[in-house]
Parts: sequence; structure tokens; C-alpha cells
Amino acid sequence: AEVHSPSLASSAGAEQREKQYRAHRGFGDRRGGVISARTYFYADESKCDQHMETFLRCIDASSGSSEDGFSAIKLTALGRPQFLLQFSEVLVKWRRFFHQMAAEQGQAGQAALETKLEVEKLQEALANLGIATKAESQHWFTGENLGVSGTVDLLDWNSLIDSRTKLSKLLLVPNMQTGQLEPLLSRFTEEEDLQMKRMLQRMDVLAKRATETGVRLMVDAEQTYFQPAISRLTLEMQRRFNRDQAIIFNTYQCYLKEAYDNVTVDVELSRREGWHFGTKLVRGAYMEQERNRAAQIGYEDPINPTYEKTSEMYHRCLDYILEEIKHSRKANVMVASHNEDTVKFTLRRMMELGIHPSEKKVYFGQLLGMCDQITFPLGQAGFPVYKYVPYGPVNEVLPYLSRRAQENRGIMKRANRERELLWSEFKRRLFAGSLFGPNH
Repeated sequence: AEVHSPSLASSAGAEQREKQYRAHRGFGDRRGGVISARTYFYADESKCDQHMETFLRCIDASSGSSEDGFSAIKLTALGRPQFLLQFSEVLVKWRRFFHQMAAEQGQAGQAALETKLEVEKLQEALANLGIATKAESQHWFTGENLGVSGTVDLLDWNSLIDSRTKLSKLLLVPNMQTGQLEPLLSRFTEEEDLQMKRMLQRMDVLAKRATETGVRLMVDAEQTYFQPAISRLTLEMQRRFNRDQAIIFNTYQCYLKEAYDNVTVDVELSRREGWHFGTKLVRGAYMEQERNRAAQIGYEDPINPTYEKTSEMYHRCLDYILEEIKHSRKANVMVASHNEDTVKFTLRRMMELGIHPSEKKVYFGQLLGMCDQITFPLGQAGFPVYKYVPYGPVNEVLPYLSRRAQENRGIMKRANRERELLWSEFKRRLFAGSLFGPNH
């Protein structure tokens, strides 16, 4: 789920895009301007261990309080964000290089999964650029799944920097500013290497505890400049832990212009490798901060221009996953939304596609204390529905909830509607003499 933009063949656009993944002093603390999500500030490795212990307690609490529970985690709480920035930049550079090669083969602007490079032409291009001789690149595309059809698609290409191969040390990509070839992975210092390993170990501990206790682990989406690395690491966890059922869920933010490309590429990977795809779909939580950062640093705003466009993207991604559930029954989706239209859209499409609530392939989620007029009818109708419960010190949790209400412009209208519904139900029961009846 790396970042993709079809216009990256131009060096100016590519150079602008790379700004997104560089560390900037003014953005060291990611908490500023975020009004709708919990953010973490990296202090040191022991603080990351404390966060891991908190997440473990949360997993245990989910296991003890409900069947089929979910627990949400954030990867920026488990390691140094600088590593996520560096890794994100690597993934984006590598994907951009693929699309440059595609543009040279006359395939600019195609959807991510439809772009296929001819192996012969690709090997010639790699040789002409001085990246690898034909003999050297020959073995890159002779694996069981690579180049069988004489073409290489984005998933084949991504597998070349798969953590299970040693090719990453050999790979070079052109630097857009200097025109020189540079190693794709700049060497980490010994300390950075240790920080990366510790982060992976913490993720492993959490995934194993979730598996043992029967809890699904939701990896939250974060800012776009971390997200390629977060999604890639989450995919690695899904490959390992989702063989028989969806334990690890990735999150896709549908206010991003690239959301559909990210979803379709990852679903296709799960198909090819045979594991269960698990996802949570949200509209997105970092809009103000993302737009300010893009404007200040000078790269394209990654967010859809309007709420309507975001809703279109949400429904498009959701529809793709629902179709996958119909065809394979190996996909699972959490519709995390307070939007009544989105809930109605989901229910209609489930009915049309023959997806029954009892299959527990489609879940619904709302925040505790919000949109009960959506949550309760869904639960009463037999749909798996979840309330997100913020936890922590009161002085941290209350501002979080008030910021959620602030950020969601329509929330106060819905709160009034909830109050009216509750009041009319209260009066109905009062006059019917069943206010404290056994069934209520």
C-alpha cells in the first residue's frame, strides 16, 4: 500500500513528492493540529516498551470482555518514527521507479494493477540505466511467480524488495536531483538497525498475544508520510498470522486520493498468496495536519478535495472488498463510520451480493457515546457491531472525545437527533407504563 501517483514520470514531480518523506524539524511532534486521533511522541525505547505493555493489557481486556473482540494499535507508539519515514521513502521511490518504467513502455496513468511491464524491455531499460546487466537481472524474474507471463506487474516488482530476499542490497535507483544511481536502501547505523528490530519484535509479541487470546488486532492508519511503511509492515504480519482467518486488520483512509489503488493492490496480494484479507475502512483523521504540512513543505495535497469525493472513494473501496467477500469468502471488512448513508449502502450491497450477517465477514464500528441510533438497530438486526472505547487518563480521553465531536461537523446535528429519538422513546415507554419493564 505504498503511495502511487500516475504523474511521477516527470523529475520535477518526483522531486516534489520526495519532500513528503523527509524528516522536518517543525514536524517532529506529530500531535499539533491533530484533532481526531491519538498520537504518540517518541521519547525513547523504554517508552515504546511501556506502550507495548499497554497494548497487551488492552488485548487481554478485549479478550475478557467479549467474544470476537478487536484491539487497535498504532505502530508509531512501538518504535522510532524516523525509521518509518525512511522505510516509507524507500517504498515510494521503488514504486515510482516502476511507474517510470511503465511510462517509458507507454503505460502512463494506468491503474496500479493494470500496469504490466514486458520483461524483455524492462531488462533492456535496467541495463541501459546501468542498474543491472541483462545477466544480473535475468534471475530476478525467473522465480515461481515472476515473469511467467513475460510481464512484471507491481506486486512482482514489490517482491524484489521483499524482506525474504537479499536483493535489496543490490538495487539501485536514479536520484531525480543528481541523475546519479544510488542504493535504494541507505545503510542504517547500528543503533537504527536495533531500533527497527525492536519495533518488529514488539509487533510480533502483540500479534502472538492476539492470536492466543482470539482477539483481532487492528493496525491504525497514520499520517501519509509514515503510511507506506506501516502498511508494508502490517502486510508482513498478515502474511504470517492470517493464514487461516483474519487476525491482523490493516486500515485504509478513504480521504486519500490513492486509497483505491492501495486497497486493490493489497487484496490482489492476499489472493495470490492465499491469506485472509482484513481491513478497517475509515474516512480519515489527519486532514488539517496533512494539508498544512503539504503546503509548508511544498508537495501535492494527498487528500481528496471534498467530503463528497471522500464518500465516493469510501464506497468504491468498500464495494471492491464486498465483491471479494462474495467471490472468495477470504476477505473481512470493518465499516468504521458514523455516516448513515454509508451504513445503508453497505446493507444494500450485502443483500445484493448474498453476504449474510451471520457469516461475520462485515463488521460495523462507531465510537462509544456516538451514533447509538446506528449502532443499536444494527446489533438488534444481528449484524456484528462494535463500539470503540477510548481508554487512558481522564485528562487525555475527554479532550480526545470532544475533539472528535468538533472535527465531525455533522455530529452535533446527529447528537440532537439522538436526543430527540431518546426523548420520544422515553415518553412512549412512560405513557405505555413500560419504562422499567423486564424487556427494556
